[in-house]
Amino acid sequence: MIYLDNAATSFPKPSEVYEEVLNCMKNYAANSGRGSYDMSIKAALKIMETREEICQLFNISSPLNLIFTFNATEALNIGIKGALRRGDHVISTVIEHNSVLRPLHSLSENGVEVTLINVDKTGYVNIKDIQKEIKKNTRMIIINHVSNVLGSTQDIKSIGNISKENGIIFMVDASQSAGVIPIDVESAHIDLLAFSGHKGLLGPQGTGGLFIREGIKLKNFIEGGTGSNSHFMIQPDFMPDQFESGTLNTPGIAGLCEGIKFIKRVGLGSIQKKEEELLLYLLEELKKLSYVKIYGSHSVKQRNAVISFNIEGIDASIIGEQFNEMEIAVRTGYHCAPLIHEKIGTEYAGTVRVSPGYFNTFVEVEKLLKAIITIYRL
Repeated sequence: MIYLDNAATSFPKPSEVYEEVLNCMKNYAANSGRGSYDMSIKAALKIMETREEICQLFNISSPLNLIFTFNATEALNIGIKGALRRGDHVISTVIEHNSVLRPLHSLSENGVEVTLINVDKTGYVNIKDIQKEIKKNTRMIIINHVSNVLGSTQDIKSIGNISKENGIIFMVDASQSAGVIPIDVESAHIDLLAFSGHKGLLGPQGTGGLFIREGIKLKNFIEGGTGSNSHFMIQPDFMPDQFESGTLNTPGIAGLCEGIKFIKRVGLGSIQKKEEELLLYLLEELKKLSYVKIYGSHSVKQRNAVISFNIEGIDASIIGEQFNEMEIAVRTGYHCAPLIHEKIGTEYAGTVRVSPGYFNTFVEVEKLLKAIITIYRL
């Protein structure tokens, strides 16, 4: 089977990830922070090690400013709903994932003013359009670092500078970029960084996180047991306990730790280069097929390894089914980002999305291209 759906979740994972998940389950999957016995302590130490690995990757100064979530969706909800109040104004874009659009829509029905900036047909935001929409009550700017539909990579440093100059909270959805593109929360002035652990970071599903800059006050998303201040009815107000109620996914976090270590050993630059080479080859070959329409930029500059396309005269869902019969795994449809499809003219059909990852090969991409030719000729 050729797996080309890494934008949804990366597969396969490095062998170390599988081994550590199993090792944790077998040997130290106790509740961290809830016991003074060896297994509990070992679990807590592994969780802290993972926090530190993530902090090094994103240049986060304190591991206590990082909270674990079960995915990027939860992290985005914590940041969005925790920061915005009735009367606030928030700026985002039409290329966002539903993990941003749906919380914003919910808040808009409760007194939060939402402005969604348009993008061009290749999926890029004009910085000036953001500046024009800033108001006195603008509290937050939320940007999808990399589109999961078009692969367009936004200039988060420039947007971060605008946010800082205007005293606005800057939130970045790094679901598609974490582990593939260098991210520095300091140089980009990121106040809230949401990321998934199971995509570019090569960890198991059920893992994600949120960086919360010191001084950013968020309302509690959930409340419950934290293993700290247990004799009080009030939720702790210190990090990370304030946002980590209940039992953490210790085996998943342990696996995530090994995924990040793998990235560091291989090198972020090497991973980015490999994916860029696969992307360039695929784009160049697709452009030779007159019956294939590519959406987004035809260049690899400021673009991540996500390609959306359609084959003339064939519904995207049918193409997906035929790929599956050929043992090629891709994604078809709207990819949980409905508004961008209106911009690129696929609101009634969706697209076929191919997202190669570090473990894919040129031979696999070549087989995909041959499959496209075969499907068109059927």
